[in-house]
Amino acid sequence: MNLLVSSAVLAAVVRGLVPLVLLGVGGLICQRAGVFNVALEGVLLTGCFAAVAGSAWSGSALVGVLAAAAAGVLVAFALAVGSVRRHGDPLVLGTALNIVVSGLTTFLLQAMFHVRGTYHRPDLARLPHWFAGVSLPWIGPAVAALSPLGCLAVLAVPAVHGFLRHTVPGMRLRGVGADAAAAESLGIRPDRYRFAALLVAGLFGGLAGAELSLGAVALFTENMSAGRGWVVVLVLLIAAGRLRVLLLTLVVYAYAQAVGFRLQTVGLPMQLSDAAPYLAMIAVLVRAGLRARWRKSAPAPAARATLTTGWCRRRFGGASR
Repeated sequence: MNLLVSSAVLAAVVRGLVPLVLLGVGGLICQRAGVFNVALEGVLLTGCFAAVAGSAWSGSALVGVLAAAAAGVLVAFALAVGSVRRHGDPLVLGTALNIVVSGLTTFLLQAMFHVRGTYHRPDLARLPHWFAGVSLPWIGPAVAALSPLGCLAVLAVPAVHGFLRHTVPGMRLRGVGADAAAAESLGIRPDRYRFAALLVAGLFGGLAGAELSLGAVALFTENMSAGRGWVVVLVLLIAAGRLRVLLLTLVVYAYAQAVGFRLQTVGLPMQLSDAAPYLAMIAVLVRAGLRARWRKSAPAPAARATLTTGWCRRRFGGASR
């Protein structure tokens, strides 16, 4: 039972969830603005490399975080120029950016640090953990696993929800995503909101990369993002702009990943444990598809009322009451 539910599993869920939440919040902002950002994988990987490079050169984790944020915004800027200003296909441009970043980080790893595969240094500065000394029952390790960027992820969720729901710019951004032509007829510039949304997503994605490479560990590995950006893209498709569904699905992925790592300690093959979070995502996707099909085939409320009335009349032989 400790392999499935324990304080260690909860701490592992928190560590795996923080970069996913930061990346997912940025992707959600783009989605609500009407731009589906598939370059999240490349933004995350860029943030990982820039954070380690900045930390190695300066000896400061703060510089690494700032470098990761700047690098993520730079990749997002390239996507924004191509898709918003030049009206290119964001799916094609985002996929191309993912491929370019994957090759570029591998090349820069060898050119700058003269290593291949993994770069690690014992004195590499990592993010602090302010709550490491907290001794709470059961949730203590999870709280101790929070870095400053983890605290930012916790605050970003209600902040983004409040921005989208209760501020004028947030409602305008949602209007641009719902109907750009109608928003433009009211004097709103859809291109500006979409451009800004992509830059904000790049900022969050760069910070997610910094958390991934300088949070629990302090190293960079080729293709360190390991498909997490594509997982977030899939979760955004499932969530369809709903923040609560986004968070719950990311929790499922992080939990499956944490349990998969724990199952390796009892002799489970590494390939199967590594596949656990992706199998969980397939299960969530199938469930979402079945639910969408049920909603499409379910009768409308008026039709349900008519069916109920007819059943009552057949059952009781008179008008339903």
